[in-house]
Amino acid sequence: MESIQATTRPAAHAPGAQAPSFQQLAARFRPVFQRIAERSTQRENERELAYEPVAWLNAERFGALRVPIEHGGLGGSVEQLYDLLIELGEADSNLPQILRAHFGFIERLFAEIDPALHGPWMRLAAEGVIFGNATTELGEGPLGELRTTLRRDGDAWRLDGDKFYSTGTLYADWISVSAQRLNDDGSSERVIALVPAEAQGVERVDDWRGFGQRLSASGTTRFRNVRVKPENVLLYVRDQPTPLTAHFQLTHLATLAGIARAIVRDAVAFVQPRKRIYSHGSGDTPREDPLVQQVVGQLASTAFIAASTVQAVARGLGEVDRFRQRGEAVPESLLFEVELNTAKAQAGIVDAVLQAGTRLFDVGGASALQEDRRLDRHWRNARTLASHNPTIYKGRVVGNHLLNGERPTFYWAVGSA
Repeated sequence: MESIQATTRPAAHAPGAQAPSFQQLAARFRPVFQRIAERSTQRENERELAYEPVAWLNAERFGALRVPIEHGGLGGSVEQLYDLLIELGEADSNLPQILRAHFGFIERLFAEIDPALHGPWMRLAAEGVIFGNATTELGEGPLGELRTTLRRDGDAWRLDGDKFYSTGTLYADWISVSAQRLNDDGSSERVIALVPAEAQGVERVDDWRGFGQRLSASGTTRFRNVRVKPENVLLYVRDQPTPLTAHFQLTHLATLAGIARAIVRDAVAFVQPRKRIYSHGSGDTPREDPLVQQVVGQLASTAFIAASTVQAVARGLGEVDRFRQRGEAVPESLLFEVELNTAKAQAGIVDAVLQAGTRLFDVGGASALQEDRRLDRHWRNARTLASHNPTIYKGRVVGNHLLNGERPTFYWAVGSA
């Protein structure tokens, strides 16, 4: 495997380049989003993995959105990222989830990794490299411990372990792997090992069988004696307040907001051309029926509330990022506020979007159930996203903070107690 320094090229950016406006970004990416939306139902029906949509986004450098201009990226803001993820989620909810690990890795660099180490990885992202993830392990391993390990091998390390929920990794060029590094002195620590997806000993398996987000490639990744150079291992701290957990969760919520918009789009598209009515209905056509109008209006209200909530949390994360850009310490109180607001948003958005996915079917009869329409994908995809980082625990965190002043939980783990 080549050194990361050997695989990057000098960042290409114009001196004095300015960060783009949202209007500029929208003009750049909306035609791609429209192209993605055109076959989203067909991809769902045929379980056609989203290699083409990922390539279309990459051709317009969507993955370089948050990379700073000085590293060759677009220099977009946090708020712009989440506005665009909502639109991408409306086009096809698999795509924001596929890219969640990629954007999460960039935010991890900003939030938790020594800035002196950013350059090579930012330049890779600027050049079109997509980062995947391999974090979660199945089974009943001890709570909070990883069985994926890095062991010393001369002047390098060897990576071994199995991961699941490796969302987006089938589409990725590099994989960010959480592992336990076993040091020469007998100590160990949690690290991120970065490996090329095609490296010897890496196996990516398309075995995600959830009933929703079926194209997100959230399956197994195996690592067998994978050689990792020292400079491709990043140490990070997991015991401090961080904006990173809010970023990862807000990507799911932006995707849910996109699904809510897609529900409205598909409801309108279904109702407008229809002529068949019920004898006990309330209009000469379905679009003139006030009861149908009320359902569509309520669906639109859910979409508005979901997007507005995501945007409100994104503004908080944007403020965190502006502290970073100014080289100032982020107030702990702001990190608490952002994490708690993300939890509130999750507790509020999830039920509303799931209900909208069900109420969508109130605008028509049995014809709305036809598989070629695949209207059921909205509920299934929303339910799948809602099951990540379970919502029931978010309300408890907020309530415990309000009642007892308890600090929010920034990091969590799964396993057997």
